[in-house]
Order: sequence, then structure tokens, then C-alpha cells
Amino acid sequence: MSLPVLYVGNKNYSSWSMRPWLVLKAGGLGFTEQLVRLDTAETRASIAAISPMNGKVPALRLGQALIWDSLAIAEWAAGRVPALWPADETDRAMARAAVAQMHSGFAALRRSLPMNLKRSAPLANPIPEDAAADIADLEGLWAVFRARFGDKGPYLCGTWSIADAFFTPAATRLRSYCVGISEVSSSYVDALLSRPEYLEWQAAGLGEPWANAQTDTI
Repeated sequence: MSLPVLYVGNKNYSSWSMRPWLVLKAGGLGFTEQLVRLDTAETRASIAAISPMNGKVPALRLGQALIWDSLAIAEWAAGRVPALWPADETDRAMARAAVAQMHSGFAALRRSLPMNLKRSAPLANPIPEDAAADIADLEGLWAVFRARFGDKGPYLCGTWSIADAFFTPAATRLRSYCVGISEVSSSYVDALLSRPEYLEWQAAGLGEPWANAQTDTI
């Protein structure tokens, strides 16, 4: 049986693609990867041919089946590698709640500080109030989890889990835009961005020759 195929967008910019890629890598699940360039005249048609259900990446091809959502891909992976979620039932539920909040929220943060791994400079203007509120909420969530699980390891629930994959793109944003954050948040960001899986993704993103003029000029 052929390996699953994970379709991803540009690694410098595609935060949604990064999440399931990190999960599959951390879980040791074999897969092949196909990158679809974003923001070109052909992008829409290319992705529609791959993922007609929503016309977006990431998407995971499993033979004749397609999983077209980053969280659904992560759950598929956890079905094969249960250790991708915390073992304790309550801890696992908390981790899932955090992932659900990240998956559906923080829109202002995404909009005002788009992922750009090549960037290392503050915004030209002050961070908008709604994005600053998202950052405060993000740090508040991290503080709660680190207070509960800090003695178990450096990640959100102590040991690395799907929750950490979902917060890694936010960590890159805080670093890329030189956002001032608490010591607790800074330690967590450092832990996420020193993972070998993330460093592999980052190296590929930094090596991409393509640019997004709108993102690069914020």
C-alpha cells in the first residue's frame, strides 16, 4: 500500500500546513509530501484538483480517501499513535480544548501578524488592539497549562502533543514580529521552536525562493 500524501502550502507562510506536518513527523508516521505554491494564478485550480471539498491545503490523501482539515489529519494520526495526545483522560480533554480554541480562534492575531519565518522585525505600526487582545489570551492560556504541567516537561501538557503542533505557528509569529512576552511564554516558545521537526520545516521555508509581497511588507 502506498504511503499517505500530505499536500501543503509554502512552508514560509502556511501555518495551517505546518500543524499536521509536525504531527505526522513527531508521530513517526511515514508519508510523502507535495507542496502547492500559494498566491499564484494557478493556485486555486491546483488545490481544487487536490482538495475539492474546501479548496484548501493541507489535505491528506489516503488511497481513495481524502482528509481535508488540519485537525482531522491530526486526529487520524492520533488514531495510529495514541501518544500524540496526553495519556490521562482529563489532561487529554484539556489539550483538545486548547487545540479547538486555537483551531477556531485568534483571527486577529492571524490577520495582523501572518506567519513569515523569514521575518525578524516588529510591525511598522503598533499591534492592533484586537491582535494584542488575542496575544494576551494566548499567553493566558499558556500560563494556565504551564502552571499545571510545568513539572512534567517544557511543552503545553508537559510532554509534546498535538496541542504543541497547533501552537507552533503562533510561536513563530511572536518571534518573527519581536513581540514582548512573559518569561513563561518565552520559555514555551523556545521549546517549540527548538524541536527537530520544526527546525526541519523552518529550514525548508527559509530556503524557498518565493515571496508574498503583501505579507512581506507588513
